[in-house]
Amino acid sequence: MGIGIRYINYPDFILQTNLGILKYIILSIVLFIFFFAVAPPVAASFCRNYNGNKICILSIKRSAKNYWEYRAEVSINSVRKPLEIYNCRTQQKIQKNGNIVKFTSNGAGKLICNVLDK
Repeated sequence: MGIGIRYINYPDFILQTNLGILKYIILSIVLFIFFFAVAPPVAASFCRNYNGNKICILSIKRSAKNYWEYRAEVSINSVRKPLEIYNCRTQQKIQKNGNIVKFTSNGAGKLICNVLDK
């Protein structure tokens, strides 16, 4: 009689069953971690009812050089507008094609300048 470790010989089908269950447990843990680790992109927008229109600011960037200018994409009553430059000093916006237009009384320009320019 020697002192040592005894090895238990399990039948092969028990080992295969335990390995199969172990695979499913590890897979479920990995999926659970992945599900909570990856944040879905958030489509957050700033929406206000302004003079009878629902105006949502979809994306906005303030100019570093001209602090009174904002580059913004907005939607007015769920109609998406292309990127425009809003100049709060002159109350004008520069459209994508280069046209310069005065702010309208119920448009996004007044909202951007009144709310964000504080």
